Amino acid sequence: MPPVDSVSGASSAPQTLTAPPPKQTMDAEVFLTLLVAQMKNQDPSSPMDTNEMMAQTTQLAMMEQLTALTDTFNENFALSMRQAAAGLVGQHASYLDADGTTKSGLVSKVSFEQGVPSVTIGDKTVPLDAVSGVTTPPAS
Repeated sequence: MPPVDSVSGASSAPQTLTAPPPKQTMDAEVFLTLLVAQMKNQDPSSPMDTNEMMAQTTQLAMMEQLTALTDTFNENFALSMRQAAAGLVGQHASYLDADGTTKSGLVSKVSFEQGVPSVTIGDKTVPLDAVSGVTTPPAS
């Protein structure tokens, strides 16, 4: 058992700290961290120009708005793909099989379990982006 400090009750056993994984994208947090580091390490006899600071703050605001716009666009695109897939139910669709032949059949089911919706054509489940054509079902 590691020794315990009699005053604070804390263990004096060495503790291991794990560093968080590095960020893969620039976000507002990284931008603000860089701005704060720049301000902390600036030369007091030659402080940062206020115009430059305003420009950097404006860039941060623009980056946040672009990120929000990108998120909205991605959500709209995903919704559009889901609507397109749902609209195929009951239609006759064709797709290129793994062996390179064109197969076709009636779309009977749509699944949204994966990132890209998949449709069931005949007895085969195919990603929506693999569908190569759609026609009205033949009259019975």
